[in-house]
Amino acid sequence: MQIGFISTRLKGTDGVSLEVGKWTKVLRRMGHEVFFCAGELGGYAKEGTLIPKLHFAHQSIVKISQRAFGNDFERDGDKLCDEIYAIADEIRAPIRHFIRSNNLDLIVVQNALTIPMNLPLGVCLTGLIAELGINTIAHHHDFYWERQRYQTNIIMDLLDTTFPARLPTIQHVTINSIAKHRLKARRGIDSIVIPNVYDFASKAPEINEYNRDFRSYIGINDDDFLFLQPTRVIQRKGIEMALELVNRMNMDNIHLFITHCASDEGEVYWHWLNREAQKMSVKLSLIDNIISDYRENTNGNKKFSLWDAYPHADLVTYPSHYEGFGNALLEAIYFRKLLVVNRYPVYNADIRPKGFKFIELDGFVDDDTVSKTRSLLGNNEAVIEMAEHNYNIGLEYFSLEVLEKKLHEIINNFN
Repeated sequence: MQIGFISTRLKGTDGVSLEVGKWTKVLRRMGHEVFFCAGELGGYAKEGTLIPKLHFAHQSIVKISQRAFGNDFERDGDKLCDEIYAIADEIRAPIRHFIRSNNLDLIVVQNALTIPMNLPLGVCLTGLIAELGINTIAHHHDFYWERQRYQTNIIMDLLDTTFPARLPTIQHVTINSIAKHRLKARRGIDSIVIPNVYDFASKAPEINEYNRDFRSYIGINDDDFLFLQPTRVIQRKGIEMALELVNRMNMDNIHLFITHCASDEGEVYWHWLNREAQKMSVKLSLIDNIISDYRENTNGNKKFSLWDAYPHADLVTYPSHYEGFGNALLEAIYFRKLLVVNRYPVYNADIRPKGFKFIELDGFVDDDTVSKTRSLLGNNEAVIEMAEHNYNIGLEYFSLEVLEKKLHEIINNFN
């Protein structure tokens, strides 16, 4: 089949872009040809169709979002909807061309019918799918009702008909059981759960010639402890718990590094974290300037991939209050790392019951967490045993082979 992915952004190390890369690998392995369309492209999608207004950060889209959901949101809902539909009309022709010029049999809409970061794109896709009658997988990562910032608005009718759209040619995919049940309860829409996955069957990257100097690049020594927070800097990531853990460890040689950007939802949270770290004398650094989705060495100025950072980590912190699933959690399991995780709802529902062994938080850092972390940092044999146990569970439940079986099931449903 000819299969096209459509999203706002297919570049970098955000959860959606990473998951599309995995789906792409599996679909190609199954013999399908894959195409890409988004407002920003890179990596595996760099040769795709670029339509700038598909990006949630495009100036016209940002203005619409601010009026729909900002503190000073638009009071005239009909006027705002008219403008949303006008921009949707502008992007309809280039998306239709992408579908027709590549003779697509199936499109996979990645989160663009789920979270209203680009309102015109959701409206446009709903109309196009109905117009063309094209088979569609709507892959849902984050529903609008799961995000506080979308709760106050005057376009609820539009949200409830578009995010997600309910059409006969759309099969819906959710990434956890909680989302599946809520989608059914709120909208009467059935979905198939496909969790985030990882290529557990392949060997994890290790310390090599390129990344051997990673620690010196970030300013620490071999005998320092590197705590890695491999996420964006946004409030729901609960990074303050990672700070508190480092603070209570009371060890001078622990450094906490955050790998992803601080700008996706504004930098207020990052500035607050910085102030808290200074008060606690916690060594906190943001290293998104040297972490990219690919390696680059320009005149001796290196950029590393995220996979260069993981091998150097002594511990991975994942204290999120909420996650759709947990890409970074799977990555830490894949790299066989000691992991501190907060028991967020999806973790409790879909991950913890599988039998993983982590250092767990329950919304705060207690004495037991500190004691257990300190004990394991000094016990390499116990860490290796835990890591192998977790890796084998990941291989069983969250591998590319599991994804392939699920995709076979969905594609067969269209026939």
